Amino acid sequence: MTPDMFTLAGRTYQSRLLVGTGKYKDLEETRLAIEASGAEIVTVAVRRTNIGQNPHEANLLDVISPDKYTILPNTAGCYTAEDAIRTCRLARELLDGHNLVKLEVLGDEKTLYPNVVETLKAAAVLVKEGFEVMVYTSDDPIIAKQLEEMGCVAVMPLGSLIGSGLGIINPYNLHIIMEQANVPIIVDAGVGTASDAAIAMELGCAGVLMNTAIAKAQQPILMASAMRKAVEAGRESFLAGRMPKKLYASASSPLDGKFF
Repeated sequence: MTPDMFTLAGRTYQSRLLVGTGKYKDLEETRLAIEASGAEIVTVAVRRTNIGQNPHEANLLDVISPDKYTILPNTAGCYTAEDAIRTCRLARELLDGHNLVKLEVLGDEKTLYPNVVETLKAAAVLVKEGFEVMVYTSDDPIIAKQLEEMGCVAVMPLGSLIGSGLGIINPYNLHIIMEQANVPIIVDAGVGTASDAAIAMELGCAGVLMNTAIAKAQQPILMASAMRKAVEAGRESFLAGRMPKKLYASASSPLDGKFF
């Protein structure tokens, strides 16, 4: 089979699973889980994780090397466009001019639902400043298209609320978003287990980003391995094309032309 490569901002990847680095018990578990996931793109919350801004603390990049992974700094914890823009600028400085960022501007602490108005404001500024913006947003097809037209390199609608583990609660909106998209659509937030990841991929998503589903599993490293396989299986299932659904049964072995 021809390798099914994933292209993002002009770079190609084999893995369609993107993972986060928060909520693990220590850096060693983080390293082992990411290795088991097979992910090549690893997202880092700049406001919550040391990637060099605190020189006397343990540095995540010591175990998640930029030579091995594409580091994706994100703006988790930002509730205004201004904070998100400032965080991306800091990340670019810390990572020697790195432009690929994950933008998220949250609406409130209870739901962590995206503030779409502030997200649009931040995206416009960041794109103008030369950032390659992957953007977390609601599953609104209109907003998703607007973010693409602004110049975002990937649109990342939620499957359900961040950290909820509820899975893909509105596959129909995701289908509409993908139908009209010319950039990768990556499900971000809400995946709880391997079947959720497979469903996202079977819908035709370009990839899935997750953190809590792996980090808070009883056995994170084993779950990371399961997620890797689920994403691969879901992608292959999408490419293969499922059989049509029917209301009534259809015999697997038709009787036409058979003699008894």
